[in-house]
Amino acid sequence: MPASHHPASLLTRLFPWSRRVDHTTLRADLVAGLLGAVLVLPQGVAFATLAGLPPQYGIYSAVVPCIVAALSGSSWHVMSGPTNANSLALFAMLSPLAFAGSPAYIGLALAVTIVVGVMQLALGTLRLGSLANFISPSVLLGFTCGAATLIGLYALKDLFGLEVPTGTSAFGVLRHLAENVDSINWAAASVGAVTLVVTLVCKRLWRKLPFMLLGLLAGYGVALLLNQAGAGGQHVNVVGPIPSALPHFNVPDVDWRKLPDLLGIASALTIVALGQSISIAKAVALRSGQHIDANREFIGQGLSNILGGFFSGYISCGSLNRSVPNFEAGARTPLASVFSALWLVALVAISAPLLAQIPMAAIAAMLLLVAWGLLDIARLRRIFTLSRTEFAIAIGTFAATLVIRLEMAVLLGTVLSLVAYLYRTSRPAVRSLVPDADDPDRRFTPLDELRRPQPECPQLKLLRMEGAIYFGAVQYVTDRLHWLRTVNPGQTHLLAMTKSMNFIDLAGAEMWESELAERRALGGDLYFHRPRTQVLQTWEQTGFTDKLGPDHIFPTKRQALHTIIDQLSPEICAQCQVRIFEECAARPGAQAHAARHAATHTAQAGPATSYTGTPARQDSGHTPAISGEVAEKI
Repeated sequence: MPASHHPASLLTRLFPWSRRVDHTTLRADLVAGLLGAVLVLPQGVAFATLAGLPPQYGIYSAVVPCIVAALSGSSWHVMSGPTNANSLALFAMLSPLAFAGSPAYIGLALAVTIVVGVMQLALGTLRLGSLANFISPSVLLGFTCGAATLIGLYALKDLFGLEVPTGTSAFGVLRHLAENVDSINWAAASVGAVTLVVTLVCKRLWRKLPFMLLGLLAGYGVALLLNQAGAGGQHVNVVGPIPSALPHFNVPDVDWRKLPDLLGIASALTIVALGQSISIAKAVALRSGQHIDANREFIGQGLSNILGGFFSGYISCGSLNRSVPNFEAGARTPLASVFSALWLVALVAISAPLLAQIPMAAIAAMLLLVAWGLLDIARLRRIFTLSRTEFAIAIGTFAATLVIRLEMAVLLGTVLSLVAYLYRTSRPAVRSLVPDADDPDRRFTPLDELRRPQPECPQLKLLRMEGAIYFGAVQYVTDRLHWLRTVNPGQTHLLAMTKSMNFIDLAGAEMWESELAERRALGGDLYFHRPRTQVLQTWEQTGFTDKLGPDHIFPTKRQALHTIIDQLSPEICAQCQVRIFEECAARPGAQAHAARHAATHTAQAGPATSYTGTPARQDSGHTPAISGEVAEKI
């Protein structure tokens, strides 16, 4: 059998992570999967209720979709399933069409889920995952910190055993807590405290053990004792009866002729789901060091929703509440998600009465730990030190995550990043150059990088263009060139070093045409050194090359200097005291200038010559020549 058709090779191609699987990873994934199953039990029930669906649909959404997304996606740690944002968005969009919880509503929810899956699959198949590249690390950091804050705030109601009205916002929970301190269930708070302490101690002393699961078991035991003892009349809330977790296959009962009407709803939900999924996948990948293939992630989410819709699951995507605990619990491969789904079915089928006693306060304590781990304050400080713009983007995304929907927060953060990027690219560097007299090689150096002021040629301006000259940057570059002509009116000749001018469009070509006309009207000219191929092609297509003249484009600095200096005004050269180029030695007044230099130098410091044999620079501000050969090293 050819190696390419060997079952092992096929398995590796389909599931690249399979080569990581061994008995150690299997054991770690089994434990992490158990924690994921325990966490999703109450969440699935709660999120289904938010979505206007019967409770069991939240559990169904954590079985088939979770398995399919894990096996067909690219992330090792993201667990898919029902989420708060998806549930609220689904309810908001479908409730005007049908009564929540009715058979018609359920059919619409499952049908929309399948359509969302088809859209996600199409995006991944068409290789549009590159759209996710526009979600910058700063946006991810702000989103992660914001989501962590939301997770922590929402967890407070269960941690303190408060009855908060359905639909209360995260800050509403905080306000409700402040206004109802007397109503705190201290038995629930004790369970949460024990869970936190045991988890932290186990994590510190025995990190290889499933410390999160041990903490949950400790909280379970305390809650059981307190509930049996009465705990002063206070009861610790528990998960409660668990419906069957085994989903069944069925085609959604909906009039498929309504499909066109569902496309708009599905499009919005696709953005909601993918915005969360890719953001969460990248956020977890930043912690794990894994590379995320956005296209494969889109495909995985699409397949999970298509199959999930046929197995009674409503819209699912990556869940931050489960993905980070999955990583923290030691998951090594996507098999942890598979085990989570299998554990969920098995646990509900075998031990539903025991699982019904899991205290909500213990789960809330787990989520608080997750939230604290996601608040990367050190990285925020580092970004603040390195870039105030990136810090503002991170804080803006963080604030948006707290006050608007998660997917809209990611979109807003991405827009802020793009605006900041466009602002930076709209101001490409236009830097004046001179040969550095303090450098033994006399390299052309930007004026703002010199250790001390040094003179320029009075007739020839040297500029380095760095960046793209496109329509958004044209006005800035035009203003910069106009300012340079104004402050140095004698520098009518311009040599633009364009090796770093990496792109130009029609507006950029027209800008150079305008600059050429301005220079020639002043009696000077415009020259270019080493423009890129794309730039030359654009100039050819627009006719600028013919207007400029091919003899004004040079492959080397030596050729440029030899040609341009011969075009300078002899009268001005005769009076020039700068003469920074070797070619200046052939210009009028060079011998008198050399004699003055030699006399001054002999009187002040003794004989000295530069490496080219031309007079060395003195305190008078004169600069020795730079040869064309040395210029080619730059």
